Amino acid sequence: MSIFYGLALTSGTALIVIFGDYLIKTAVVEGQSAGSPLVIIGCALYAGSALLWYFALQHITLSQAGVGFSMITLIALCALGVLRFGETLEFREFAGIGCALAAMVLMVRIV
Repeated sequence: MSIFYGLALTSGTALIVIFGDYLIKTAVVEGQSAGSPLVIIGCALYAGSALLWYFALQHITLSQAGVGFSMITLIALCALGVLRFGETLEFREFAGIGCALAAMVLMVRIV
């Protein structure tokens, strides 16, 4: 059960970082400076996510957390880029998503 708690905390960490990325990308698209409120809030979210990361690592290994975090952010940021910012995905991005999903399956040890 601890692994599921750790993965839930890792997912929460990823969601916070994804929202921070969204704010920073929005600032870039709008031509705002690096000192704009959106960028500052985005960076603060990055920093705040470290606390959830700490708690996640109490329940799962660093490799499990790293792969889970990477998989969630990879998929969510690709979707966000396409749906919100009109970016396109090529074959290599789809292949990368497939590899991330396969890595997650291999890394999770439910014992």
